[in-house]
Amino acid sequence: VQLQASGGGLVQAGGSLRLSCTASGRSFNGYTIGWFRQAPGMEREFVASLKWNSRHAYYTDSVKGRFTITRDNAENTVNLQMNSLEPDDTAVYYCAADRGIITSSRANANAYDYWGQGTLVTVSS
Repeated sequence: VQLQASGGGLVQAGGSLRLSCTASGRSFNGYTIGWFRQAPGMEREFVASLKWNSRHAYYTDSVKGRFTITRDNAENTVNLQMNSLEPDDTAVYYCAADRGIITSSRANANAYDYWGQGTLVTVSS
């Protein structure tokens, strides 16, 4: 499955952005979709994941209450709504997908086989 991430940009602290991850060539049915981010000089870290069929969402603690991951059946897209953005949220955001994700590995980047190209989010103070 080919993934396309979009929606990044420059926003002031406290602002909002919505990232989208679209699959081409295949439905997301049966997949877990994850969002990860990588700041300059830092390792890639987990942000949120969604199990497409169950709609079960999981978030890293630092974004709980601010970010929401949802699916759009008609567009075969997973969205990450990011509110109350902080300068520490600045990073390249990647979406990833895999069919074989189990609960204990949903935050592990190595568990995902398919990746989008990344979209840059910059939050100014």
